[in-house]
Amino acid sequence: MAPFSAPTNTSNSTHIFTHFNFTTTRTSHFNLRKYFRYSNTASSRSFVISNVLTNPYQKLHQTSTQDGIGDALDVLVPDSASVSSSIKYHAEMTPSFAPEKFELPKAFYATAESVRDMLIINWNATFKYYEKINVKQAYYLSMEFLQGRALLNSIGNLELSGAYAEALTKLGHNLEDVARQEPDAALGNGGLGRLASCFLDSLATLNYPAWGYGLRYRYGLFKQLITKDGQEEVAESWLEMGSPWEIVRNDVSYPVKFYGEVISGPDGKKEWVGGEDITAVAYDVPIPGYKTKTTINLRLWSTKVASSEFDLNAYNAGDHARAYEALKKAEKICYVLYPGDESHEGKTLRLKQQYTLCSASLQDIIAQFERRSGSAINWDTFADKVAVQMNDTHPTLCIPELIRILMDLKGLSWKEAWNITQRTVAYTNHTVLPEALEKWSLNLLQELLPRHIEIIKLIDKELIDTIIFKYGTEDLELLQEKFKEMRILDNIELPSSILELLVKPEESTAVTPEADGEISVVELTNKEVESEGQDLDISDTDKKVKVTNEPDMELPKLVRMANLCVVSGHAVNGVAEIHSEIVKKEVFNEFYKLWPEKFQNKTNGVTPRRWIRFCNPELSKIITKWIGTEDWVLNTDKLVELKKFADNDELQSEWKEAKQIAKETVVSFIKDKTGYVVSPEAMFDIQVKRIHEYKRQLLNILGIVYRYKKMKEMSPEERVLKYVPRVCIFGGKAFATYVQAKRIVKFITDVGAIINHDAEIGDLLKVIFVPDYNVSVAEVLIPGSELSQHISTAGMEASGTSNMKFAMNGCLLIGTLDGANVEIREEVGDENFFLFGAEAHEIAELRKERADGKFVPDPRFEEVKAFVRSGVFGTNYDELMGSLEGNEGYGRADYFLVGKDFPSYIECQEQVDEAYRDQKKWTKMSILNTAGSFKFSSDRTIHQYARDIWMIEPVALQ
Repeated sequence: MAPFSAPTNTSNSTHIFTHFNFTTTRTSHFNLRKYFRYSNTASSRSFVISNVLTNPYQKLHQTSTQDGIGDALDVLVPDSASVSSSIKYHAEMTPSFAPEKFELPKAFYATAESVRDMLIINWNATFKYYEKINVKQAYYLSMEFLQGRALLNSIGNLELSGAYAEALTKLGHNLEDVARQEPDAALGNGGLGRLASCFLDSLATLNYPAWGYGLRYRYGLFKQLITKDGQEEVAESWLEMGSPWEIVRNDVSYPVKFYGEVISGPDGKKEWVGGEDITAVAYDVPIPGYKTKTTINLRLWSTKVASSEFDLNAYNAGDHARAYEALKKAEKICYVLYPGDESHEGKTLRLKQQYTLCSASLQDIIAQFERRSGSAINWDTFADKVAVQMNDTHPTLCIPELIRILMDLKGLSWKEAWNITQRTVAYTNHTVLPEALEKWSLNLLQELLPRHIEIIKLIDKELIDTIIFKYGTEDLELLQEKFKEMRILDNIELPSSILELLVKPEESTAVTPEADGEISVVELTNKEVESEGQDLDISDTDKKVKVTNEPDMELPKLVRMANLCVVSGHAVNGVAEIHSEIVKKEVFNEFYKLWPEKFQNKTNGVTPRRWIRFCNPELSKIITKWIGTEDWVLNTDKLVELKKFADNDELQSEWKEAKQIAKETVVSFIKDKTGYVVSPEAMFDIQVKRIHEYKRQLLNILGIVYRYKKMKEMSPEERVLKYVPRVCIFGGKAFATYVQAKRIVKFITDVGAIINHDAEIGDLLKVIFVPDYNVSVAEVLIPGSELSQHISTAGMEASGTSNMKFAMNGCLLIGTLDGANVEIREEVGDENFFLFGAEAHEIAELRKERADGKFVPDPRFEEVKAFVRSGVFGTNYDELMGSLEGNEGYGRADYFLVGKDFPSYIECQEQVDEAYRDQKKWTKMSILNTAGSFKFSSDRTIHQYARDIWMIEPVALQ
């Protein structure tokens, strides 16, 4: 079934068929041709249906082909007049708004639906072509897709920005104003989700056959408010008016089961019965490629139950809660991204989310494989047609789910199902943080997914057999170590069949009299007993010792999801060169020794369409002018050509002007969002990312506090000579239950409240926390940035992608040798990157030094802590400052080495000030950062995934 055959809404259905000349009756085609008379006055904008005239897209036409694909593809690009007609049509027919007015919200929905009409043509054709040639397809499973706004990106990829801008101008609106009406799709939180969205853009642009699968979160993660108490969370409202981009597919739904029990039939076949049943329903979102007809699909699952599950008897009896209990249980699965998991209920809900994503997606993928295979289904070819990529450990349950479907529903043997699964799935690791390598309670999994635990135990047994085959049974202590490190099941006894294999001779106890009459106990092996036993009193000579693996009753029994991914997948990749080395040498070292061929590096990337071409049009024009072509948008290698012009005065002048225009936009944005007025002449110093201790926003704000303290100790003249004016901008969300991260947010906002109202300091220093940071905010801030902070504790950031976006937009970076910083520095040049801090290989020893009480803090670090504790910012922040002190203990001992790196950090910031004073040098460094960002396009990354992991080829529509 194609992604879109006919919308549910009748008026939309007829409209789409009419506009795009799909097969319709002559009568229906005539009756829905409408002409709109448009009036625009100071008081109102309105449409009047006047008569029946022409198709709104007059320039579109079709050329029939044998397979029908040409019907959708052979279309001329619409001009502004036909675009205007289409927008007017949707303005009249969109049911969400009153017909009398054409204000901005209505203009957005009408415009978006007009664009969606264009997308559906290529979207259907893409799907139809994939079906026709039965192409191998990649399926990207992710709990997050941080899409951002879609309007400008879609019309940009369709090369219709000019036509839509002109059409909206004629209708009395500005394209940018209309685009700002669109809420960000609340389907993600940070880099994980944004990477997934960049990948979809690149997959479509490069014509790779692929789909994304995720969940349709009604309330997102949360909308962040900044108050006097710090961060507060409220539900996102992105779906209150509905999304014009998504198409509900009531004809595409799958059953998802929880709880119940597993029974065996007479033939030994397993069946999962009983329990709680819900339905996952598909919502499709077309993803267009840039300058290509390929339009792929993001399929999001929403959850519900059948109407029969509503207990009408209970409702009429007044027991309303029981009446709709089943409905609420199902619906809440897709309410919120990452629900709090400190309670048992929260953990259960998260696991339900993950399984819903995996089960619905795998059922859909298998249904597609069966449909394309026709009557002769050959399961041996499944991995030749399907590649499943797990974006982090959240989709791990797709491994046992695929095996369950193949064995229990399709009748394959364990050996067949296990072989297919290993050839089909692959795993991307995104973290080295132990708490982020998911471990689920065995008891919870056993309760919620009983069949899957059986399958996971079989996979664990396969791993144990592999370990024994690799290392033998001679050194049982070595085997014990391998099992402890590598098993999927943690703190769980070994299978009895394995225990029986692992035996060794026990030392026998022999009793012999000494000369003085004392009794001596001698330990002999069975071999020694054979030669000496004739003269000794021997007991238990035939006794053997079994290796035991008794669980520690004080510790929980866990399932290690990352280990399950590594064991079951044919490929494991890190997301930056340094991260991939840490994965091989530390995180999964034992697995690397066992299967070195599985491990790869795929450095992350970002789409140059959204992250420079569309969000920074002024700079894009300059790049195109000096390179001599716009091909860099598809081939970022061409950005390297900027290097030869880096000293050119004319380019530098244009470059600075583009940056200043972007900064002015940021100034207006900050005033609108926070009320603060900042100077566009100051350096814009930005750190925007998820709030986490390892990302060290605390180091940044302490550096600002130290700067402020030193300014206050100087005369006005000294300050101006010593310091460059700065606007220090923060943005990012702290997870709702992450107390320390929320303390950091409050500390930043409290510091800003004092500094921003200090008349002595004035424009020399401002501190801004931008609330509710998301993709659209990033698209404003990044073009206007001049210094960006990527200052995580070395070895703890897998990659980072915001560093790539900033560098691509000519922003200089200050950071540690962590994640993709290492590779960015190599490409832009050491002299164009502000480096500080301890390196990854030093971290373990530095923590040991701290634990041993040998760390001596720098006097400047002690000075800034004392200044904070003096109460100058309203309180003493005991918990926050306390986390930086002591030698051991949870939440103490400065685990993220803020104190260790603080001296190096503030000295590096002095180098930043010095460089910024020389604007010619700074501008050259900015140009070289853009030139050096060529390597960090997601197009390059996707080519590597397609070639090395998925084994898929580009398929351009014919």
